[in-house]
Amino acid sequence: QVQLVESGGGLVQAGGSLRLSCAASGRTFSSVYMGWFRQAPGKEREFVAAINWSGVTTYYADSVKGRFTISRDNAKNTVYLQMNSLKAEDTAVYYCAVNRGGSLYLPERYHYWGQGTQVTVSS
Repeated sequence: QVQLVESGGGLVQAGGSLRLSCAASGRTFSSVYMGWFRQAPGKEREFVAAINWSGVTTYYADSVKGRFTISRDNAKNTVYLQMNSLKAEDTAVYYCAVNRGGSLYLPERYHYWGQGTQVTVSS
């Protein structure tokens, strides 16, 4: 089994920065895409970013492009999400997950979800 544990969430002022971490255990995930999703109150789970096994190919939602950076450290089986210039609309529970094939943008194409970490941006 694969277990994912997110950390690094918290309360930050608008314009500030935060770095989320997702540590994997149980097996390596270096050969697959990892993704970050978020879910705000009353909204659907939303794609944020994804990264392939090499760490070279990345994808971002338009809403976070230029502000967020996804990266991974395969030696530590950890994926990161560096969030800069945070806005109030970034407030959500952030989840990491392992892609199981097909579209990178659809949450139903991911499995092995973490428990989520809360990010709150105050204005």
